[in-house]
Amino acid sequence: MITGEIKSKVDRIWDTLWSGGISNPLTIIEQLTYLLFIKRLDEIHTLRENKANRLRKPIEDPVFTPQQEKLRWSRFKDFAPEDMFGTVRDHVFPFMKSLGKFTSGEGDSTYSHHMKDATFMMPTPRVLSNIVDQLDAIDMSASDTKGDLYEYMLGKIASAGQNGQFRSPRHIIQLMVDMTAPTPKDKICDPACGTAGFLVASSEYLHAHHSDTIYKDAASRRRFNEATFHGYDFDSTMLRIGSMNMLLHGVENPDIRYKDSLSENEEDDTERYSLILANPPFAGSLDYESTAKDLQRIVKTKKTELLFMALFLRMLQTGGRAAVIVPDGVLFGSSKAHQQIRKILVEDQKLQAVISMPSGVFKPYAGVSTAILFFTKTNSGGTDQVWFYDMQADGFSLDDKRTPQPDKSDLPDILQRWKTLKTETLKAESPEKSRKRTDQSFLVPKTDIVANGYDLSLNRYKEVVHETVEHDSPETILTRLAQLENEIAKGRKELEGLLG
Repeated sequence: MITGEIKSKVDRIWDTLWSGGISNPLTIIEQLTYLLFIKRLDEIHTLRENKANRLRKPIEDPVFTPQQEKLRWSRFKDFAPEDMFGTVRDHVFPFMKSLGKFTSGEGDSTYSHHMKDATFMMPTPRVLSNIVDQLDAIDMSASDTKGDLYEYMLGKIASAGQNGQFRSPRHIIQLMVDMTAPTPKDKICDPACGTAGFLVASSEYLHAHHSDTIYKDAASRRRFNEATFHGYDFDSTMLRIGSMNMLLHGVENPDIRYKDSLSENEEDDTERYSLILANPPFAGSLDYESTAKDLQRIVKTKKTELLFMALFLRMLQTGGRAAVIVPDGVLFGSSKAHQQIRKILVEDQKLQAVISMPSGVFKPYAGVSTAILFFTKTNSGGTDQVWFYDMQADGFSLDDKRTPQPDKSDLPDILQRWKTLKTETLKAESPEKSRKRTDQSFLVPKTDIVANGYDLSLNRYKEVVHETVEHDSPETILTRLAQLENEIAKGRKELEGLLG
């Protein structure tokens, strides 16, 4: 966990760039990403250098040649500001953009690929020197510090991006990952990955629960680093940020690349993944011409949220599972396309849960009401009962400030009840099965959902008990009013007497 001291240091770095003239939060993140990338290159080279010295052999796959010594972080950090600025701008950045392999030693890395478009935007030598000194002063030797530091930086992005993009809250991501419980055998995908929050949380879950398996041998490590995590986005800035986020969390070469997931493309990603975790953009409508025709065959619409649902079904393997965030309109929309996608989930696949979230979860980015859908692709049905949960608190205030309120969170209860459902497989004695629809969570039979036109909104099924309120009779109220009027008149006469 990142400490308050490190947070203060990051805040000072942020303020330095802000006062230096870089006011766009994404630009600040991007410039810091480049510097962390450069620092990481030097660390990798140092590790290989130390190993070579121990074995008394030449360095295997060096990042820097002897002629490039001045490009290393550990060297230029001691330069005078003017010399550092010229070295980083004129030599380090061109080197970084042309870099090929540096992690696995096999082909171009994800990071070097996305760094090809990097643009140096440090305003002055003084600002660069100041930032390098401050970053160097942060102890990043602990395995989790780099990742936590970067996550804290990402958390400072306070404005939504283009195309309806906004960052998913980390605690909501963690809930979805914990509920889907990734395994080392999974191929995990986020088709709208942004800063790669879902992929990072999945990697941390695998580290925590399956470290023996993912590090069992060289083949297992390679599979974890190169074949487990897949993320797509059409924002090059987000790709750079997401790639660095993965690197700083210990994943060396994930499959994170440019791709407009909803458009026609030559790559066939049908049934490639066993787990999809996503919070796709809700940007309204798209042009038919730019949308993949096979998605239009599943659900004919221009609504991006519905097209993404069709995309998830196409990308999942049979038996694959998904946890995805959708706007409330997906749950109750009355158009033919809305009804069709819900019918597919209920009749053709196995819809397992609908978690309704309060509208403040995504503030300050947006106030839209959302829900999390959990389903498994079967292509043969399987929906028996659907679990609904009415999340009322997520551990933060629901206003724009999002102040932490750890004593007000339904997330632990959601996870515990979900595990109970999974382990007891809806036995007759299951506590969850006996809960009433006036409770915060309850089960709804498929027959009820079908009878309601496949409506998946929680309010359709939740029963609200209204308290009986007893009021005084009109006669009693009128008597009381008359007494009050007499008291007012008496008080007025006394006041008039005092005034003479």
